[in-house]
Amino acid sequence: MLCELLSLWPGWHVAAQYRTRDSARAAGTGGKGDHVTADRELVGEIADRYLPEDVAARWARLLRPAAALRHAGPGARVAAVLGGGEPGLPDWVEWPVWEGHGPLSFVAAIDCAALAAVPLDITLPSAGMLLFFYFDGQYDNYQTTVGFWEPSTLAGARVLHIGPGEATSPRACPAGLKPYQRVELTAEPVVSFPQFEHPDLHAVFKNPGADLRSFLQHPVNGDAFLEALSKRNPGSCHQVGGYATLVQGPVEYEVATAALGAGIRGEDPHVSAEQARWTLLAQIDTDDRAGMMWGDCGAPYWLSRREEMTASDLAPTSFTWQCA
Repeated sequence: MLCELLSLWPGWHVAAQYRTRDSARAAGTGGKGDHVTADRELVGEIADRYLPEDVAARWARLLRPAAALRHAGPGARVAAVLGGGEPGLPDWVEWPVWEGHGPLSFVAAIDCAALAAVPLDITLPSAGMLLFFYFDGQYDNYQTTVGFWEPSTLAGARVLHIGPGEATSPRACPAGLKPYQRVELTAEPVVSFPQFEHPDLHAVFKNPGADLRSFLQHPVNGDAFLEALSKRNPGSCHQVGGYATLVQGPVEYEVATAALGAGIRGEDPHVSAEQARWTLLAQIDTDDRAGMMWGDCGAPYWLSRREEMTASDLAPTSFTWQCA
């Protein structure tokens, strides 16, 4: 349905590539609170400019804090690393393998301690490293695809939490995999917001019984508004927490249907209830520097159930990916 509707919306590609920072904010003091306050103020200014006053106020109440992971400049604190091919693993931890298919590619590592002071809408382990792996198709010449539509394939995506007390050493990339290029990232507090098909946006602004075609005409889906938001920061959008930056529909819906099992229908009331339990852990965007291209400018997403997240350990995760 969304793909059909997108053809009716000339600015759909803008909404599919929300970005989260305006270069003008670089003039700030650089503190974490300063960054998130500046971004919230900027987003508020955009909303005030393009939305009716009452709509802007209700839309602003939907904002969630998140950490945008930017390419790190000289002297910046490194909060995450893309690729590199040699993640730090304890001797007793085996490289993640999808049984019957092969080893997973190493995608990213996130330093939990570096994110501890960043305002988030989720609970991360307070220390240690989160390592993200994904069966990207290299090993079997792209014969197998990991996807929510076939829940059994989700064994092809993993997240490991390496505790702060664990002794680790660089682990070489398994034969048959070409590692992604190493790119260092720094964390910047930002605000995030729900996109066109997200149920949070529908709950506030979509009239009961209205179809998606008519909802496209609502001011919160206006081309000028979405384009102004997209110009806050062009480039790759790697993120921890908050609302996901989407290429297709809500990622929470995708992992919910996978959790409930193949064959579940979208109108099943269990889907809505399950969808509400899931929230974004991290997304890793297409990134030229790292040599990462997920389909056609897509992104993989790892999600967890919010009530299972703790500050001491990693909650069970699920996975989905999208491309244009």
